[in-house]
Amino acid sequence: MTPKETAKLTTHVLDTSLGRPAANLSLALWRVEGEQRAKVVDAVTNADGRCDSPLLAGESFLPGVYELVFAAGTYFDRLGLFLPQPKFLDEVVIRFGLAEPTHYHVPLLLSPFGYSTYRGS
Repeated sequence: MTPKETAKLTTHVLDTSLGRPAANLSLALWRVEGEQRAKVVDAVTNADGRCDSPLLAGESFLPGVYELVFAAGTYFDRLGLFLPQPKFLDEVVIRFGLAEPTHYHVPLLLSPFGYSTYRGS
């Protein structure tokens, strides 16, 4: 297979406050070009905190700048957590670049008061 055929973008969300995957967390992928943003896809994490399919794959995978926007506040509301208003974290936005046709994995480690990410494998 060619690199373009194996190129994909995936994500995984772990709720570090509960020590388990963040299931049923909504997210959106946006492509950023200068001052313009265009939505690529909406998705929801499954029971394992992953999306059921890659956010980008094959021919839809284009190099460039993207944003993943995770609906953390809505996720914590569904858990029934009492959090001060306004929430410290509502939408978590991660802006990153895709430079070459390969597998990019952008995990999110999340709690009501902090998050971390990295380029995973």
